[in-house]
Amino acid sequence: MGSDRIALRGLRVHGRHGVLPEERANGQEFVVDAVLKLDTRVAAASDALADTVDYGTLAQQLADVVAGEPCDLIETLAQRLAAVCLSHDRVFEVELTVHKPQAPIAVPFDDVTVTVVRP
Repeated sequence: MGSDRIALRGLRVHGRHGVLPEERANGQEFVVDAVLKLDTRVAAASDALADTVDYGTLAQQLADVVAGEPCDLIETLAQRLAAVCLSHDRVFEVELTVHKPQAPIAVPFDDVTVTVVRP
């Protein structure tokens, strides 16, 4: 297996994840970064989209998950998103980060993230 990567960073989607009622009612923006590990040699040789991961399709799939069924924890959301990435046959590992920059925290902060790595 190669150590090639396709990265999709900064995918912004409105979702309703969180444990507080106002998070579920109002929702907020989540940001997703996905780094897929795969071997791109076949795609490079064929120059065919069918031989790689279509990142446009992947972006929509991830957006659908974020905008879809709410969960309490961004750990759960990250796991769901990683599973979507791994559903693509050519992907053998994913590093997936969920950012929650508007988390309900009482002190100033820049971002809250959860990162999972799944083979």
